[in-house]
Amino acid sequence: MNAAIPKKTPRQQQKTGAPGMPRRLALAAAACTAFCLGLGPASALAEAAYPAKPVKFVTNFPAGGPLDILGRALGDVLQKELKQPFVVDNRPGAGGNIGADLVAKSPADGYTVLLGIDSTFTINPHLYAAMPFAPGDLKPLMIFSSSGLSFGVSQGVKAKTLPEFVAQAKAEPATFSSAGNGSPGHIAAEIFAGATGAKITHVPYKGNAPAVLALMGGEVQAGILATPGLLPQLQAGKLRALAVTGRQRSPLLPEVPTVGELGLKDMEFEVLYLAMVPAATPEPVLQTLRQSLAKALALPELRSRLATLDMVPLAETGAAAADRLAANRARYGRIVKATGMKVD
Repeated sequence: MNAAIPKKTPRQQQKTGAPGMPRRLALAAAACTAFCLGLGPASALAEAAYPAKPVKFVTNFPAGGPLDILGRALGDVLQKELKQPFVVDNRPGAGGNIGADLVAKSPADGYTVLLGIDSTFTINPHLYAAMPFAPGDLKPLMIFSSSGLSFGVSQGVKAKTLPEFVAQAKAEPATFSSAGNGSPGHIAAEIFAGATGAKITHVPYKGNAPAVLALMGGEVQAGILATPGLLPQLQAGKLRALAVTGRQRSPLLPEVPTVGELGLKDMEFEVLYLAMVPAATPEPVLQTLRQSLAKALALPELRSRLATLDMVPLAETGAAAADRLAANRARYGRIVKATGMKVD
């Protein structure tokens, strides 16, 4: 006769994975399943409850500038929407490469997001012999807004319109200030020369403020520069704006025509303000961020804040954002190569 098979105690059942399995073992099993499916424990937890802790907005230009102000304004709105703090961390340097590299090397969990401008990804790859991160390390979460530059001239310039200035610069080279070699203003000046046949002499300065001062002092004749930096001098009558380079008129200078309106559409140039994340960030996390950011950008009070920074809301995501960045990268690469630009 066969011996009776002893019944397992509840404790033995727990050890062998029977129906009385403790909660901690069930969680471990779930994590293992997620890992085997290619999600990994961190991704599974990130997707389950995002955000579960503060999110860091890394801005790759100095504190007090448009990116810093934009980051804090967005952070205030998102904190109310997602019930977690959004903290701005300024990491300037190397044309934005330092901050971008920090985010590229951060965990792909949605808790470290870059707020930057497109030049880091569209101009810098052509200027720097070696970039600290690979093109595929980061991907666009959203292009928030765009901002054209203002074509400002000193009071010593006789031309009252952009076509008059073009004619003058074809006859004799015009001097242009910029915030530095390879800066958006430098690229825009070279685009102007290529689109019009004007002759220019580029004079780089260390930042936007010195470039504006040089223009005021008559050291140079013109500059294609950020509108907020020029605005006080334009309003005081110390400088004149002949055009803006954006596709739309500037919220700060609604009376100044765009280059497109003046028949110079090839001269259009915009700075794009964007958010980038590590490429492996889970799609559910991206969806949460995109939806919350889109809601924020639709708020009248935030749109008014953007207008004071000379920004036009866009909220471009996915293929549209990627395609726009790729087109700009190709366009600016041709200019850098043709002019032999070098980084400061």
